[in-house]
Amino acid sequence: MSPLGKLLVIGFGPGDMEHITKRALDALAESEVIIGYNTYVDLIRPLLNGQEIVRTGMTEEVSRAQEAVRQAEMGKKVAVISSGDAGVYGMAGLVYEVLMQKGWRREDGVEVEVVPGISAIQSCASLLGAPVMHDACTISLSDHLTPWETIVKRVEAAASADFVIALYNPRSGRRTRQIVETQSILLRYRDPQTPVGLVKSAYRERQQVIVTTLEDMLNHDIGMLTTVIIGNSSTTVYDGLIVTPRGYQRKYTLDATEQALKPHQRLRTEAEPWSLGAQEGTPRAGAAPTTPAGPSASGAAVATQARPQAMAAVQATTAVQTGTAPASLAAEALSRLAVGGKLPGEANARWSGQAPTAKSTAGTSAVAGAGAAAGMATGGFGKPALFEVGVSPGVGNKKFTARQMALLAEVAGDDGELEYTPDHQIVLRVPCADPEELVGRLRDERFIVMPIGDVFKVKACDFCNMEKDDAVPVAEHLQVVLGGLQAPKETSIALNGCGMACYGAVLEDIGIVYRKGGYDLFLGGKKFGRNAHAAQPVAEGIPGDQITDIVEHVIAEYKEKGHPNERFHKFFKRVGVVAGFRHEDAPVTVEVNAVCGD
Repeated sequence: MSPLGKLLVIGFGPGDMEHITKRALDALAESEVIIGYNTYVDLIRPLLNGQEIVRTGMTEEVSRAQEAVRQAEMGKKVAVISSGDAGVYGMAGLVYEVLMQKGWRREDGVEVEVVPGISAIQSCASLLGAPVMHDACTISLSDHLTPWETIVKRVEAAASADFVIALYNPRSGRRTRQIVETQSILLRYRDPQTPVGLVKSAYRERQQVIVTTLEDMLNHDIGMLTTVIIGNSSTTVYDGLIVTPRGYQRKYTLDATEQALKPHQRLRTEAEPWSLGAQEGTPRAGAAPTTPAGPSASGAAVATQARPQAMAAVQATTAVQTGTAPASLAAEALSRLAVGGKLPGEANARWSGQAPTAKSTAGTSAVAGAGAAAGMATGGFGKPALFEVGVSPGVGNKKFTARQMALLAEVAGDDGELEYTPDHQIVLRVPCADPEELVGRLRDERFIVMPIGDVFKVKACDFCNMEKDDAVPVAEHLQVVLGGLQAPKETSIALNGCGMACYGAVLEDIGIVYRKGGYDLFLGGKKFGRNAHAAQPVAEGIPGDQITDIVEHVIAEYKEKGHPNERFHKFFKRVGVVAGFRHEDAPVTVEVNAVCGD
């Protein structure tokens, strides 16, 4: 094992103990640290024996991967857990991406082992019968990371090419239209009676298995824990089970003990008239010449044999519209995918690359550094990467000049976007091949330029239109020293210039209020949720020459001891004492049962 430690990226299967592999069990046992999503940690908790656990919520995958790499580089054996298989929509790829970003090499870097597990398409198929016996694909309907246009192209390609399709992440509380749109696409290519299996929480306590049809699938409950398996043109239902034939009936008589074709005859070309070898030199009437990279003529023929009426209707419609067969449509759809969702020569209305957003993690000065590192960076398929920064005219200054607004409009152009935020800054998102040059232009116009993400944000009131400016030097010092530094979780440091505190500093993670020549310090505010509360007052009347050192001390402890994605108020409560200030629980809120029911 590398002296740097080891990363074990473990897929533990559906979630029950009987379907986890022996290697996964051994890998968990030998690990010193377990890192995973809250639900997954709970599922494997009976297998743990005192290891350190780092658990986070949804959408926090990047921080889990970063923390795993950090701990492994400290010499620890770290297990990063995923349900199903870690390499199928799991954590394996993200762990490698974080390592690649750090310049990791196999020969001298942290050792990495990916431990395979049973993926959802496999576990769910086993409960439905044998629906995935022929060519199949998996498509995630989550458009949080993948542009919806790209997902649509993939569904179109799979549907027209007659793949068995497994849909992951089909629906969530906010994403409800995606599964409806997907069904609509599929119904353009497939019989409404195509068998569909819905499996929720496979091999877990609340397992639910439903066999339905493409036409009726939306009449059943489908959520984030559901995997949807859609059959192809030959899939059938028998005695409540979904079965997709492999094609043996083309050569074999399944109810006969003696087959017409002897073993030595079964692989001959003449016994396989649908094969490429049998059709070489015999192009279909009306079909374009086949290229080496294109689909074979037999692809469409095989796809239409088992359900001729349904597929013939689709073929007739598409032939009238485009003059091509389904196999050619599939080839076109796949060609579109290869160039980012558009055929060569078609103009992209917007960029749709999936390159990571360029962000700084080391203070204001690092924004330009991040741009320089990106250089002529490009997003997916050669497009410029999406560059995202926050800009403001000053810590306390809330007034943009006409020249500043004109520059932002020019930089955003038709492809970028501007978003004003409650933090009194504008977030600029724009495709950019030279971030360093862009940051320079913004700074030349006297903007403060800040990275976006899990960083420390310094904000302040307007000091009564700069009439009460005694605390302005402290705000500016904090911005220079702390603004943009990487944080375990996005953290606000807010300063109000008088005791009115009308900009709400006392509600922020770290609040500072200036009054009567001194500064009051507040720690651990929580602005959102049912149990939202103001920050705890921990000190009053701190002299001006001490306040910045104290805040910097608080920040240093949080950076050193905070868990990835752990908000400051949770960190303060967990550790109990920060920079000598002791945590006290917020008063319990009074429950009010309103007559109106709200």
